[in-house]
Amino acid sequence: MRWPFFRKAAAPAAPLRRWALPGGGGEVPQGYEAQLRAGYGRNAIAQRAVRMVAEAAASAPLMVDGVDHPCIALVAGELVETLATQLLLHGNAFVETGLNHAGMPAALWALRPERMTLETDVAGWPKTWLYRAGGSIARYAAEGDAAAPGLLHLKMVNPLDDHFGMGCLGAASDAVALLNRAAAWNAALLDNAARPSGALLLDGKDGWLSPEQVDRLRDELERAFQGAANAGRPMLLEGGLRWQAMAMTPAEMDFARAREAAAREVALAFGVPPMLLGLPGDATYANYAQANVALWRLTVLPLLGKILRRLSGHLGLWWPGVQLSVDLDAVPALWSDRESLWRHVGAADFLSRDEKRALLGWGAEA
Repeated sequence: MRWPFFRKAAAPAAPLRRWALPGGGGEVPQGYEAQLRAGYGRNAIAQRAVRMVAEAAASAPLMVDGVDHPCIALVAGELVETLATQLLLHGNAFVETGLNHAGMPAALWALRPERMTLETDVAGWPKTWLYRAGGSIARYAAEGDAAAPGLLHLKMVNPLDDHFGMGCLGAASDAVALLNRAAAWNAALLDNAARPSGALLLDGKDGWLSPEQVDRLRDELERAFQGAANAGRPMLLEGGLRWQAMAMTPAEMDFARAREAAAREVALAFGVPPMLLGLPGDATYANYAQANVALWRLTVLPLLGKILRRLSGHLGLWWPGVQLSVDLDAVPALWSDRESLWRHVGAADFLSRDEKRALLGWGAEA
């Protein structure tokens, strides 16, 4: 029995937040597309973290009960990488199934999740997916069968929504905004010889400068003395003007610690050990190999397991009972762990040969 429920109205969008950074505040992007451009498009740490997880998931060798099953060719490679990227960033992924003349799956296509909306029935249950691309709208059934397959929806857990998942991009957006603003601030410092150039002082004995003189002086300073190409150029002053050099404090100049902390927060949001991203000051793992194993155990395998379970259930409409899984023995990052498991299982004399093979994920001997 399905219990009826009703979706709550969406909460109003939060106001734009501003960072109190020297030189002006920056707006934290609101909305998926804005966060995607700022995070994945402009931030090297976020993009590398997502690509590292998605590419690792796509490189994992797949198997179906140790046989060469036709569904492996449909799933392996680019599809897994795309689905993993969309789940990390958006929290949702959608797969359309293309059938051949015999009514069997010939291709699986990933659709962009931000273009998808959902129509529900009066009880709040999914009814129809609407995919908007350009000026056209495609409609997909929320549920289907082998003759008319519906759209496959994969999602991450979202406590605030009954139907759509929540990705990691929103959680990382504050740290990404801080990184981008700090990078822009440092670039501006470099353009100004890494310090505010100073101030022109007028003692007032010869009168004050007129607005036209102030504008002309500002234009001359920007044209002749501002920027890296003009760093160190001597200045000729007249009319009672005196140059007062100004310097920034080390706390104002040094953004390294803030940037490193924000970069580690971005890596944490996407489940990547900071050591693998080359971030200094992180000694959680003894070496790179241990960090790589942690990446696979804590991030890649759980995400890949979620994807393969949903794909297996969907492909089971045509191949009943099919179960896609990762061939852990063929993943180089896990060889040390697998070796330890083989040694312990092999030393268990109270287990039969078939029981040992089952513990290792292998089927019984033919």
